[in-house]
Amino acid sequence: MFDTRELGRRPGALKRVSRSIPAPQDLGIEVIGVAEGATVELDLRLESVMEGVLVTGTARAPLTGECVRCLEPLGRELEVDFQEMFSYPDADDRSRPADTGDDAEEEEDMLFLEGDLFDLEPVLRDAVVLALPLQPVCQEDCPGLCAECGTRLADDLDHHHESVDIRWAALQGLAGSNQDGEMDNAPRSGGDDSQEK
Repeated sequence: MFDTRELGRRPGALKRVSRSIPAPQDLGIEVIGVAEGATVELDLRLESVMEGVLVTGTARAPLTGECVRCLEPLGRELEVDFQEMFSYPDADDRSRPADTGDDAEEEEDMLFLEGDLFDLEPVLRDAVVLALPLQPVCQEDCPGLCAECGTRLADDLDHHHESVDIRWAALQGLAGSNQDGEMDNAPRSGGDDSQEK
């Protein structure tokens, strides 16, 4: 929660705030995110406007997760920018956009000041989650894991398995059964194949 009391309601009033906060719970997606309690550095610019307080800011936080290809742990630093308007609950209706028929949706998307305070968590959560990579990798050319045994392929570049396509497995037995080396469809020593006419 941040206090805007010092700004008053004078349009054009400006205040800069820098704060370190502990990260809230579930700030991320399944494979990568900001660990709960990790330090999030916030640099905010609070500006009083006619309708409310315009908050522009930057958040920096450490990311932890795992590579989606090889499942190795990874850590990165995230920096994300955001901007949001927190409206006064009793703002003058003349300053709001003209009625477009979507009032219910617009009201739902708007954030309001509660007294002189605003809660930055929903804005921070949206900005961070939208900036996260959907499929984080430890390196761009990560080869992943072996589909047969689960070995990490980056550790053993020559890793492979002798495998036979099951569609050809039945023919492997036939290939070794001809001991004299002749093939059934080889031409006969007399020259032309005999064919009945």
